[in-house]
Amino acid sequence: MIQLEVPRDPVVFIKPADALTGPTDDIRVHADVQSQMDWEGEMAVIVGKDCKDATEDAALDFVLGYAIGNDVSARSFQGPSNVSGGQYCYAKSFDGFAPIGAAIAAPSVVPDPQALNFTTRVHGELKQQTGTHDMIWSVRQIIAHLSRGTTLRKGTVILTGTPSGIGYFANEFLKDGDVVEVEMDHVGSIKNKIVFD
Repeated sequence: MIQLEVPRDPVVFIKPADALTGPTDDIRVHADVQSQMDWEGEMAVIVGKDCKDATEDAALDFVLGYAIGNDVSARSFQGPSNVSGGQYCYAKSFDGFAPIGAAIAAPSVVPDPQALNFTTRVHGELKQQTGTHDMIWSVRQIIAHLSRGTTLRKGTVILTGTPSGIGYFANEFLKDGDVVEVEMDHVGSIKNKIVFD
């Protein structure tokens, strides 16, 4: 079993705007990154107003709402340190590698973002079943950390981290035609087909 050390602070990487895609759009995968495609069902937090140096107590005041997301990852460009130096950004930044939606649930619908259950299925087979209570860092902690000395602009989407059940640890990866569905209590679901170019 692969063991990862938990760092002191959240691991941060940025996906470009073109990584965003819709809740039912196909995810097209370039030929060079098809060998180790992985799913990562996660909660998405949408920032509703500019935020800098937020305290944990005030962090949720900056949240527009919550959605479901999939942090699609090309592990062949993430894991081997001799390929990309072990950094995450490139492996997760391809066009369409961040489907979110299908709606944004307001904080009034999700009063406690640490009390949501969600599942990820690949072709109907359950792969992830967990809840936001199991996150290493809470939404409050993540927003406080990301806004420390940095302005989080309204419209920023924060994916909150990967729970257990991803393909990487089982040496199981997405294939052409696989359908990935992520569903969360009170938030909805997304369903995207993987299409190899």
